[in-house]
Amino acid sequence: MCRTLATFPNSCLERAKEFKTRLGIFLHKSELSSDTGGVNKFEWASKHSKERIFSEDVLGWRESFDLLLSSKNGVAAFHAFLKTEFSEENLEFWLACEEFKKIRSATKLATRAHRIFDEYICSEAPKEVNIDHETRELTRINLQAPTASCFDVAQGKTRTLMEKDSYPRFLKSPAYRDLAAQTSAASSTSTSSSSPTEPSHS
Repeated sequence: MCRTLATFPNSCLERAKEFKTRLGIFLHKSELSSDTGGVNKFEWASKHSKERIFSEDVLGWRESFDLLLSSKNGVAAFHAFLKTEFSEENLEFWLACEEFKKIRSATKLATRAHRIFDEYICSEAPKEVNIDHETRELTRINLQAPTASCFDVAQGKTRTLMEKDSYPRFLKSPAYRDLAAQTSAASSTSTSSSSPTEPSHS
């Protein structure tokens, strides 16, 4: 769904500052709140110390998009970044599809399939993702007999869009670069302080 910056009162600079703030606090929340029936809920490092934010996990996010998506903290950070670009629906749809595939009840599968379609796929959906007409129609047809794979094509195209478009910008964002730099510095300090002292020889 097309969105214009004029729709939002905050400037791009303010949104960037908000992203940096979000990155500073997201590890201290117990879950990523969502109004999509718990699709995007994640539990992570609230029970760990603040130093957890400086884990090697952060540096792994730049190795591949798969590593980012496989990290609960990475998903939270990426979601915060997408919010600054007003495109968080792409990640939320992808996450919804991942949870959808785990459903084993045929009744629940059909109910959830229509809910996801209404929220992300149909024209003028509240969180409409950017997919082509053919994919939208294919998904609509798939819903006539829902299976765990009925969103695969749409999910794949949304993932590709994030990987080719949003992910590179995330890695180049000041917030991520600052976080990675802090992580590297913390890692170096930790390594040097934990190194055993060389015994003196007289």
